[in-house]
Amino acid sequence: MITVIGTGTGTPLSADSLRALAEATLVVGGRRHLKEAAAVAGLPEGIPRVELGPLAPALDVIARHHAGADAGRAVVLASGDPGLFGIVRALAGRFGAGALDVRPAAPSVAVAFARIGLPWDDAVVVSAHGRDLRTAVNVCRAHPKVGVLTGPGAGPAELGAALAGTGLPRTLVVASALGDPDGERVQRLSPAEAAGREWPEPLTVVLCLDEVRAHAPVPRTLAGSGPGPARWALGEEEFAHRDSMITKFEVRALALARLGPRTGDLVWDVGAGSGSVAVECARFGAAAIAVEKSPDGVERVRANALAHGVDVQTVHGAAPAALSRLPDPDAVFVGGGGRELSAVVTECARRARRTVVVSVAALDRVPAVRAALTDAGFATGGVLLHSSRLAPLPGDVTRLAATNPVFLLWGDRPAAPEPHPLQGATQ
Repeated sequence: MITVIGTGTGTPLSADSLRALAEATLVVGGRRHLKEAAAVAGLPEGIPRVELGPLAPALDVIARHHAGADAGRAVVLASGDPGLFGIVRALAGRFGAGALDVRPAAPSVAVAFARIGLPWDDAVVVSAHGRDLRTAVNVCRAHPKVGVLTGPGAGPAELGAALAGTGLPRTLVVASALGDPDGERVQRLSPAEAAGREWPEPLTVVLCLDEVRAHAPVPRTLAGSGPGPARWALGEEEFAHRDSMITKFEVRALALARLGPRTGDLVWDVGAGSGSVAVECARFGAAAIAVEKSPDGVERVRANALAHGVDVQTVHGAAPAALSRLPDPDAVFVGGGGRELSAVVTECARRARRTVVVSVAALDRVPAVRAALTDAGFATGGVLLHSSRLAPLPGDVTRLAATNPVFLLWGDRPAAPEPHPLQGATQ
C-alpha cells in the first residue's frame, strides 16, 4: 500500500496519518515536508527517506520498495491536496489507483482564497510548477479570478513582470507558507510591485484578480470559468464599428474554427478594426491582444471588449513594427490587406506557435500570403467565402442580399511531439 498524505496548509495530521507515518518503511516527500513529519510524527531512525526532486527517480524507488517480498507501507508526503495538480496522477498511472490510500489536506488555493474572504468555485486554477509559465500568464490575462500554483522560476516576480505592461486591471495576492503559524504571509500587490521584489521559497500560490469582477455574487452550477459562450460568430450589429469595416460573421465563424481559441492560449488580432475577432476569442477563454493603428479603432476595441465583459489588451500601432514588443502568440488573425501585408504575415508566421489565419478581399494578395505561410513551414489552406443573406423586401417578400467575397487563408505549424506525462515535477 502507498499512503499519500497531504500536509503543509495548516490541516493537522489525523491520528490515522500519524499512525501511517509511524508504520512507514519508506517516506518520500519534499525537504520541508520531511522535516515537518519528523518533528510532528517522530519518524523512526533508519527508515529510508527520499527527498523529492525530479519525479521519475522517486517513482523508481517507490516501485522497488513496492515490489519487494517484504514490502511494508510507503508514505508519500505532498502539499495540500495531492490530487490537485499533484503526485496522485503519477502514482495512479504507475501503480494503479487501487494501490493508493490518499488523505488530502486543504488545497493551497482554497486556503489562499479563504484568507481573503472570496469563494473560489468560479476561479480558474492553473499550475506553473514545473510547467511553462506562459499558460498561467495567458489565463491571468483572460480571466478575472485565477489561482496560480507556483514553482521555481514561476513565482510572483515572473508573473508580475509578464502582466505589468498589459494595461489590464490585475491585483496579485501572494500567499506564502500557508498554514505556518509563524511564517504565513498574505500580501496584495500590483503586478509591477510583485515584479520588483525578490521572493524567498517556499511559495504556495498566487491569486490574480480583477478586483471588480472577482466579487461576482451570482451562484454557480459549474466550477471554473464556466461553460463558454452560448453562441459565437455574433452579428455585426453586436459590435461598434465604422462604416461596416468589420469581419462579417460568416468569415468570423470559419476564422474562429481555424484559430481554435481556448483557455491558456494567446491570440493576436492584427489590424483589429472593431476587435470583433479578439473579443470572440476572449469569450472562448483565450487571452487576446488587438493591434490597431488608428486611435479611434483602439477605442472601439476597448468599448466592444467592455460591452461583452471580456479583457482584451489593446496595442496602438502599425504592424509589423508594433508586434516586436508582444509575447509570442499561439494563433494570429490578420485582417485587412495593406501594402505591408506580406511582411505582417511573415512576422506573424515566424512568431505563432500554432496557426495564422488571414482575411483578404483582393485576389492579387492571395499568392503573397500563401507564400509567406509556406516559407514559414506551415501547411496551408484557404477558401473563398461568398455568402448571400436573407433580406426582407416590401410586400412580405424575401430576397438574397450578397455580401462581398472574402478569401480566408490559413497556415498550421506542424505539431510537435507530445511531452512524456512524467516530465517535470509536481506541485
